[in-house]
Amino acid sequence: MNSRDSGARLERFFNGKGFYIVLFLCAAVIGASAWMMAAGERTMVEEISVMQQEEPERVETVILPPEEQESVPVQVTAPEETPQPVMAEEEMRAEPVWSGEALLSQVYVWPVEGSVERGHSQQTLGYDVTMRDWRTHAGVDIGAALGTPVCAAHSGMVESVRRDDLLGTVVTVDHGDGTAALYANLAEEPAVGAGTWVEAGSLIGAVGDTALCEIGQEGHLHFAIMVDGLAADPMDYLPA
Repeated sequence: MNSRDSGARLERFFNGKGFYIVLFLCAAVIGASAWMMAAGERTMVEEISVMQQEEPERVETVILPPEEQESVPVQVTAPEETPQPVMAEEEMRAEPVWSGEALLSQVYVWPVEGSVERGHSQQTLGYDVTMRDWRTHAGVDIGAALGTPVCAAHSGMVESVRRDDLLGTVVTVDHGDGTAALYANLAEEPAVGAGTWVEAGSLIGAVGDTALCEIGQEGHLHFAIMVDGLAADPMDYLPA
């Protein structure tokens, strides 16, 4: 077979069905190439999408340096002194008001000048010349003539002024510290009333003869000290 015969056959092939076969093969090759390129691009896009989803989000922390503040001097102002009110001389001399918390003087004075005619006796019985029997004695009887001034033995508030059937005219002074003084056998009209403040040495009244239970004795003042309502020995309080 020479080249002329081969060329003739090839020409007949392309002029016949061969042309369409070659055209079909070319189209198939071109389609396969296009499909492979599209598949490759789609695969790359999917991989990039997966990588973007798996990649953790980056958080950037920005540290700012602290701002420099200017120091401000602090001024300390001393508190203003409040002037204390100055009491007038008349107010300083005014009679003190009983409050129940007053700081009382611890000084006691004798209510009258005289000797003790009958002492305190709560544990043993003593003879009573008026009642003519043996009995206890809650206070002391200080001998003094009728009308002798009687003063407060200690500072305090006059708690009561009363007439007792046995002890006569009685003045009771509350000292505000749990103690109270009882002045009995006074004259009919004492010099103080209930609610009066008295200092040690202030006039209470005068010696009288109003105590019926002690009328058989010479003139005297019946003086007693009560501590929380119980009788105590006045000699433990009066100066020696």
